Amino acid sequence: MGGVMKKTKKHWSVDETELKKDPDAHAIWRLEQRINFGIGEEKLDKAELKKYWDKIDIDPFKRKALSLALE
Repeated sequence: MGGVMKKTKKHWSVDETELKKDPDAHAIWRLEQRINFGIGEEKLDKAELKKYWDKIDIDPFKRKALSLALE
């Protein structure tokens, strides 16, 4: 058996170049992608998560689990 190939997922329907022009919208989108779909390899930034907590659209069960981790 060979080594495990690690692929980075990318959401195909968003033009990140355009989205990066609005740093807040880009940050919110990235958080949503990473939380809802597991897209990205880096850990979530706790300060960024707290900053956009009321603006991100995430699964209610994931929101509850993350809220417990943020306490």
